[in-house]
Amino acid sequence: MSARTVFAAAHVVADPLADTTPDGPAVLDWDATLAFRHHLWAHGLGVAEAMDTAQRGTGLDWDGAAELIRRSAAEARAVNGLLACGVGTDQLPPSGASLADIRAAYEEQLGLVEDAGARPVLMASRQLAAAATGPHDYQELYGHLLRQATRPVILHWLGPMFDPALRGYWGSPDLDAATDTLMRIVADHPGKVDGVKLSLLDAGREVALRRRLPSAVRCYTGDDFHYPELIAGDEHGFSDALLGVFDPLAPLAAEAVRALDAGDTVRFRGVLDPTVALSRHLFEAPTRYYKTGVVLLAWLGGHQSHFSMVGGLQSARSLPHLRRAYQLADGLGLFPDRELAAARMSRLLAVYGVDDAVYGVEGAAYGVEDE
Repeated sequence: MSARTVFAAAHVVADPLADTTPDGPAVLDWDATLAFRHHLWAHGLGVAEAMDTAQRGTGLDWDGAAELIRRSAAEARAVNGLLACGVGTDQLPPSGASLADIRAAYEEQLGLVEDAGARPVLMASRQLAAAATGPHDYQELYGHLLRQATRPVILHWLGPMFDPALRGYWGSPDLDAATDTLMRIVADHPGKVDGVKLSLLDAGREVALRRRLPSAVRCYTGDDFHYPELIAGDEHGFSDALLGVFDPLAPLAAEAVRALDAGDTVRFRGVLDPTVALSRHLFEAPTRYYKTGVVLLAWLGGHQSHFSMVGGLQSARSLPHLRRAYQLADGLGLFPDRELAAARMSRLLAVYGVDDAVYGVEGAAYGVEDE
């Protein structure tokens, strides 16, 4: 895919038979987890590993993430797959870390990702958001990491709708001031930043930021509400993509970007625009629980044998929400085997004690109407 660099942030598959607890270490089904990465690579997408979609910080701890990075990197080398991996500070306790502790944690994770041969994504840090006293702390810490990085990195700005602990990132709750700090970091380290991944769900702000970036620095959209228009771009440029919603949308995302490669913007929008309703549904508030819908669709689509998640997060969305996600995905033709998807959705309804005759997968009841 030459026109755009496109990453799908991939989910992880829990081991449903693991005897664990929501706050215990994550136990993964490695075969299913890695098979899903091959599914994404087979469609021509890059894989963004150990990111928010993989439940980083919401069930997947650093030990699990480190193993995930190592295993995914080995699989990527075997198929020449594009791989970027999250670098964070989640080996630290939630509070009380010093700036020196945070720097050392980032360094440890950056070293592991670089040793694995993957592109690093410097993820926003909850610990840094809590410890920093202003923009200068961000500039100093990120500057230190960029100077020692051996290859260009992706800087990640994850908004508080995805993680409330990140409010005020870059040293200010004022988004204009925060953007200025981020731009200074980029400008002060030429050649060290591959791109900026923006997840603020604000298309206007993303367009304004990408127009300020140096020509050699990509803007990776993380906007799961406005991605078609942002990737398509305008006369001044376009966004590349690093999106959680491209996990369930992989076949359609790949088809759309191939059309864009061929110069067919109309076809690109024709394929991708209809997917926005599903994406907005999955990412509705509270947005941080979008992973539940992503994993539901992976199960319904036959990519895993169960609907369970690390940390027990399969319970984070209501039955009406899950049923609507099924309906929207089915309407897009996302399920390779529609009968399997319908049978599994019926089984999920039965777990809730609901009869298909009252609340069937084809009907509309209990206030969940077709849109």
